[in-house]
Amino acid sequence: MKDLSEQIQSLCRRAKDSSRLLAELSPKTIDCGLIAIGEELFSKKHEILEANEKDVDNAKKANLSPALIDRLYLGEKRFGDLLKALEDIVYLPSPLGEVIEEWKRPNGLLIKKIRVPIGLIGIIYESRPNVTVDSSALCLKSGNAVILRGGTEAFNTNCALVDSIHAGLRKARIVEDAVLLVPTTDRQSIPLLCSQQGLIDLLIPRGGKNLIETVVNHAKIPVIKHSQGICHVYVHCDASFDKALSIVLNAKCQRPAVCNAMETLLIDEKIAPDFLPLVVNELQKRGVELRGDQNCLNIMGDRLILADEEDWSTEYLDLILSIKIVKNLQEAIDHIRKHGSNHSDAIVTEDSSAAEAFLHKIDSAAVYWNASTRFTDGFEFGFGAEIGISTDKIHARGPMGLKELTTYKYIVYGNGQIRT
Repeated sequence: MKDLSEQIQSLCRRAKDSSRLLAELSPKTIDCGLIAIGEELFSKKHEILEANEKDVDNAKKANLSPALIDRLYLGEKRFGDLLKALEDIVYLPSPLGEVIEEWKRPNGLLIKKIRVPIGLIGIIYESRPNVTVDSSALCLKSGNAVILRGGTEAFNTNCALVDSIHAGLRKARIVEDAVLLVPTTDRQSIPLLCSQQGLIDLLIPRGGKNLIETVVNHAKIPVIKHSQGICHVYVHCDASFDKALSIVLNAKCQRPAVCNAMETLLIDEKIAPDFLPLVVNELQKRGVELRGDQNCLNIMGDRLILADEEDWSTEYLDLILSIKIVKNLQEAIDHIRKHGSNHSDAIVTEDSSAAEAFLHKIDSAAVYWNASTRFTDGFEFGFGAEIGISTDKIHARGPMGLKELTTYKYIVYGNGQIRT
């Protein structure tokens, strides 16, 4: 344990030192580094995908869930998406040095509030190898160094990706230690990272409930997180069935293993006899296991499993869906307040007053009217990519892009003023 502790602390010191060097670079220099990283990733695509195939094979041998394997798999298309996200980040305006506010005091002092990097950010995540590149690019673009602790199941892929990132940084003459990967799968590295007070400035965990709880319980450093993605779609009595069906199928089936996928469908009792059979047919065609309340079973019989209380608060991350029939808008709101995770929730309705009430009363990071919850994503919000989705309320909330990876300081210009 002592050797691992010293190893983690040494990594963090190197990354912290590099964060100070990085903060002195111009945005143009950083962009050149990101372009060089993209070129290196493209040139090493074959080796990276081979490493990913090895991780996927190991995951299958270990009988990991299909949902986890889906998040782990890279492939040609996702690799292309990874490169496109990196390119998009290059062309985003740098937030660094932005004057957020400025004002002049009666005594002549000019005060400016400007954006600056946070420093060293620790990202602790599971499965998805694109996080390695997205996080590195976003941190670099915002002037931050980053230390990465990916999941054991993606270790080979992450090593190959970081090798290419380092090659790109070398080409651009940017300090390589600005991006460091924890070179071990030892689980004790996570609590050790969480204890690096004075070195790591911010921790961002991305993963399941157990990982988030581990980080929060051990952290001696500020943490920004999303606890769970228990997302709802409420089909109101004045909903368009065509819109509702399309939104429900997309929110559940397009990619069920992600945090912005719908986990509970709420249907107004006035339309349930007509809409429920329609949506059940389409969901079951797509292999979704359905768990409903007693009112659903009264309509659909044994085509649904009877849901228990735990189902309403479960993030399945799989082709499983809970369905509840509610009396009205207020009961839908009450259910979401009780069981939701403040991530993403949607209402489908043609009644603007009902929609506005829902949008106002639901206190989630993203609330939708006639749109899928799957849009809660940095790329879809126009941020280029995201470092994560926060359900916290302090500093950052929702998809975290470049601006959410900065803090601010005050610069004060005087001409000999003293306080009396």
